[in-house]
Amino acid sequence: MSDPSNVPFARQQRRAQARRRRRRKQVLLAIVAAVAAVLAGAWIAFSPLSEHRPVRRAASARRPPKTVVLAHQRATAREAILGKEAVARFVRLHEPIYCGGHRGRAVALTFDDGPGPYTHLALRLLRRYRARATFFLVGRLLEGWPQIPARELRLGTLGDHTWSHADLALLPPTAIAGELAKTRQAIASLVHVDVRLFRPPYGARNAAVDRVARRLRMLEVLWNVDSLDSEGADAAKIARNVKSHLSPGAIILMHENRGQTIKALTFTLLPELRRLHYRLVSIPELLATDPPSVTQLHRGLGGCSKNTLSLRARGA
Repeated sequence: MSDPSNVPFARQQRRAQARRRRRRKQVLLAIVAAVAAVLAGAWIAFSPLSEHRPVRRAASARRPPKTVVLAHQRATAREAILGKEAVARFVRLHEPIYCGGHRGRAVALTFDDGPGPYTHLALRLLRRYRARATFFLVGRLLEGWPQIPARELRLGTLGDHTWSHADLALLPPTAIAGELAKTRQAIASLVHVDVRLFRPPYGARNAAVDRVARRLRMLEVLWNVDSLDSEGADAAKIARNVKSHLSPGAIILMHENRGQTIKALTFTLLPELRRLHYRLVSIPELLATDPPSVTQLHRGLGGCSKNTLSLRARGA
């Protein structure tokens, strides 16, 4: 039989042992947690996920400061004003434009026959490459794509490509004027701009077309580089046609409603133009920064340094 006088002492001993076990358990848990934290840090530092962290930091570091963005916006606005003045100056000269002055690194991409189902792809590419362009719109197509002109205007300039894509050289003066005026009014109703650029479908022009354009105070814009995408060229041939005739000041004819054109721009032309340090501008910007001389204007297509010499573009 146990001694009753030893019961409190034994109870105290058991309590002390329990406290020591709890403390050892807490210490062990703390050690385990510390080791786990060290291992987790090492895993993050050396795992593939860590490779993305410097990229994100670099991307944020590359973001231009607000002052740079504002300066770019002011420069763009100033260039727009100068471009508008340049267009007005060339309207008064009563000569069609085939190319720029060949004194810089600017070239002008122009897209005919829009808007259409491929237009949004062209705009996405231009935005990705920070390129500007000129879009010659067919008036009757605007009803189906009324939102497109505003998006195009943010990336360049709009032009008149007649209401029905008619061969103007076959029409009387009143019909020519109607084709231009109706499209001009339709564009103005959508985006509230006064369209001054005009491109005759197929490049077909004669004295009557020129007189109507002068009366409407519009500038005829033709081209000196034909991508031949409207002739059924595939993407590789489109790219070759452009690159083989490319030079500073070139005005390049393309069509935004063709899948092969989009493919050529995506995989060849836009990357190559960037590699060659060409600056892609709208027609007003080309006329403001690298205008053709009066001598060039009088020589027509012959005033351009490199030409595809397509029959229609000669304006003969």
